[in-house]
Amino acid sequence: MTAYILRRILLILPTMLGIMLLTFAMVQFAPGGPVEQLIAKLSGTDPGATANFSGGGGDFSGRPGQGGVPGDVSAPSKYRGAQGLDPEFIAMLEKQFGFDKPAYERFGILLWNYLRFDFGESYFRDTSVLNLIREKLPVSISLGLWMTLLSYAISIPLGIRKAVRDGSRFDVSTSAVIIVGYAIPGFLFAVFMIVLFAGGSFLQVFPLRGLVSENWSELPWYLKITDYFWHLTLPLVAMALSAFATTTFLTKNSFLEEIRKQYVMTAQAKGLTENQVLYGHVFRNAMLIVIAGFPGAFIGAFFAGSLLIETIFSLEGIGLLSFESLVTRDYPVVFATVYIFSLMGLALNLLSDLIYMWVDPRIDFESREV
Repeated sequence: MTAYILRRILLILPTMLGIMLLTFAMVQFAPGGPVEQLIAKLSGTDPGATANFSGGGGDFSGRPGQGGVPGDVSAPSKYRGAQGLDPEFIAMLEKQFGFDKPAYERFGILLWNYLRFDFGESYFRDTSVLNLIREKLPVSISLGLWMTLLSYAISIPLGIRKAVRDGSRFDVSTSAVIIVGYAIPGFLFAVFMIVLFAGGSFLQVFPLRGLVSENWSELPWYLKITDYFWHLTLPLVAMALSAFATTTFLTKNSFLEEIRKQYVMTAQAKGLTENQVLYGHVFRNAMLIVIAGFPGAFIGAFFAGSLLIETIFSLEGIGLLSFESLVTRDYPVVFATVYIFSLMGLALNLLSDLIYMWVDPRIDFESREV
């Protein structure tokens, strides 16, 4: 067991290297990098352009004699929209964003910093990437953790019940409800609930934005918990509407397959009750395939699956931060989120294997090839 865990941990290193190398290579070919983004703002070609930009490497406010944009119109440039800008100014921008070094050197610096969990500073936000992620984590953890727990808490008992009563009216009716729920987009249901319950046109029962109320810090501890879940109710319902469909049917089919096996009939012939057969023999075998999907379900709920929900309910989490950073080419934030979530995914896959062994001790990891 120890040797298997060690091998898996050692495999994380080349896997993370490949992920970061692929991400870094894709960024090199992506148009509209941070230098071009700033040039567009300074030249007024960007719709959201502002008159001033001040970065850590100097003042790019456009004022003559103070690091502004000189008017050398003859200098060609490799950046779109940079015609007419002084090459020295372009070089200053490249140094500001770290693009004055060759790609291989920048990648080496990135790897060395990330091994020490030093993610640097955001290009366009006046704070470190680590502080940004730390600020957004409570929202993403809340959505991902509670949605995954809620999904599994509904899916597993429902799937077992459907397997036991396969073909009955209960099985058919619940399948119809699940399929309809799965077909409804989560963001569309979120808008419907806002209109109905968050003051859109009818009732004002739930808050429309934020993870907690503005006076949350002044509330007693029991009201803090109530306020927290009060704000989470609508986002969680919108996310969980279709999330438990796959797990429910997976649980049902897995239990059906195990129930039809010979050892179940042998256990029933010995006089064991239905619960003893289901939870004493079938459960640990049937749940293996369900447990295998846990890391993917958690990462999906924690990151990609919450993007639209975060936007609709004005919840500033990691999903929304990553999307906005990708749009604005804030590469330190993009790389950091990819790194963190890849590392989390690999760690959860290892955890999934350990849960396998806990559910079914007959699994031998020592003899398993990685």
